[in-house]
Amino acid sequence: MTENRNPLVAIRHQAGSLADSLRHRWDNAKVWQRYLTYIALVVFALILPAPWIGSFMSPDSDWTTILIHPIGTYMLLAIGLNVVVGQAGLLDLGYVAFFAIGGYSLAYFGTQYGWDFWATLVMGTIITGAAGVILGAPTLRLRGDYLAIVTLGFGEIVRITANNTDAIGGARGITNIPHPPPLFGMEFALDPAPYYYLILVVIIAVIVFAKRLEKSRVGRAWAAIREDEDAAELMGVPTFKFKLLAFAIGAMIGGLAGTVWAGKVIFIEPNNFPFILSATILSAVVLGGAGNIPGVMLGAFLIAWIPERLRFLADYRILIFGAVLVIMMAYRPEGILPSTRRRAELAEGTGGMGTMGAEVAAPTADPEVAK
Repeated sequence: MTENRNPLVAIRHQAGSLADSLRHRWDNAKVWQRYLTYIALVVFALILPAPWIGSFMSPDSDWTTILIHPIGTYMLLAIGLNVVVGQAGLLDLGYVAFFAIGGYSLAYFGTQYGWDFWATLVMGTIITGAAGVILGAPTLRLRGDYLAIVTLGFGEIVRITANNTDAIGGARGITNIPHPPPLFGMEFALDPAPYYYLILVVIIAVIVFAKRLEKSRVGRAWAAIREDEDAAELMGVPTFKFKLLAFAIGAMIGGLAGTVWAGKVIFIEPNNFPFILSATILSAVVLGGAGNIPGVMLGAFLIAWIPERLRFLADYRILIFGAVLVIMMAYRPEGILPSTRRRAELAEGTGGMGTMGAEVAAPTADPEVAK
């Protein structure tokens, strides 16, 4: 029996197979392109402290020191705050508290008990995670500006408590904080370069961790809460549990940044942790593009670097810097590098920061109001 085959069916089948093959090759090419981009960025970060780069980027200051603090520290803090604000949509104005708890953990355990830097790094991260849970458990049932006010108060409570607690130095602070021990023959006490590579490794590890979370079930739950918390609750998302998890993870990253920073400065006191630091990191997240890790890192870099680059203008540099921020927020409220979802949220009027975001973005989402 001879099989009759329609030539058109055969051609269509071959075309479909060819399309599938091309699509598979294109997906593989995109994966390789992504990894090559990551490798190129890491290589660039490794050579970033080079003097020929520093001569332009920071002619009036030591470039490697600037890369450690404020740039590296701000990037770590921005990634941590992005988990809370950008991914879960919770407005936190007291984020500096976790930075302070991490720094004081290293200072206290290192000076009072002689703990090793690496052990204290782990302990400080755990303590700040617990602090995030303690803060979040009674307050995360609040929303919008109420939550912002409570977190602002928490940040001030931590600073004032440190200022009035003699066990952690009080207003005098803590001195002689131990440096990290030598690593691969590098002496942290003598050269800022090892600190730069340490904070670079920490930033890369935190980025990988945050991206894995973003693409997981947890990240999808945070996105649902950010876009519409009531709808997420109705769809079965345990919103309180996931908001508490966001606060704890954001706190841990903030504490990690504080611990690494304290090992560099060797002296801390309560005035190192003012409210303006929380506002600055929040500005970096919003400026770069809340919810997008490359965006918030770019925002943190600009927030930290521009005032240093304009140091020759003395006090006028802050005025110019503030004007640039106002212009950016007026003409590009979604940030420099927003995620696609964040841009869509702003277009729909949700703002991407829960209730507070809706209050901010709703006026610009209505064409009649915009006029």
